[in-house]
Amino acid sequence: MKEQFSNDTDWRDGVILLIDKPFEWTSFNVVSKIRSLLYHRLGYKKIKVGHAGTLDPLATGLLIVCVGRATKRVQELQGLKKEYVARIRLGATTPSFDLETEIDRTYSYEHVTLKEFQKVLKNFIGMQMQVPPLFSAKSIDGGRAYKLARRGVEMELDAVPVEIEQLDIIDFKPPYATVKVVCSKGTYIRSLARDIGRALNTGAHLVELRRTAIGDMRIENALSLNIFEEKICAM
Repeated sequence: MKEQFSNDTDWRDGVILLIDKPFEWTSFNVVSKIRSLLYHRLGYKKIKVGHAGTLDPLATGLLIVCVGRATKRVQELQGLKKEYVARIRLGATTPSFDLETEIDRTYSYEHVTLKEFQKVLKNFIGMQMQVPPLFSAKSIDGGRAYKLARRGVEMELDAVPVEIEQLDIIDFKPPYATVKVVCSKGTYIRSLARDIGRALNTGAHLVELRRTAIGDMRIENALSLNIFEEKICAM
């Protein structure tokens, strides 16, 4: 793996880190951890640190963290296409479209064959309008949508344009299916799982998600937070 920094690095000049975000960590938690290490271990008392594209706490995988002058590139990096590996459960739905909330309804899924699943996936390739999950960080009247959702407010967010460039089956063993998704900025894989379930005349929700690439940057070149901390502490 190509080194992302060295003992001679001036972090204020700008560093782009590829981090493998751990399960149940928020993207903000990762940024805070890195900022804290740079302060306590390397003495950078005031330095900008930000991430280029949020990952949900229950997702893992590639998170781009920009440090110093590299934070000017956050918007540019956020606009790059994303690649995910997603595991979907057929026959059940949750209010959050993933495992953040409990199953609220179950459906028959025995009619879903591999052939039918392949056929439905093809319909999601290309530009489309997608309704984001209410359990999300989308802004509503200056607040966050998930706060309304957790208060029990029932509403549907406005659909937004997204593009699915690639949608391939990795594994199909009902009620579970694993797919690779290449998509545009702003695509919610949770919403895609919900929509696939509806198109199959059953329910579906996301049970596992890993981001494997952003543009030409891949998870194989990312550091775990533990390794990052070890490297910083050794400097």
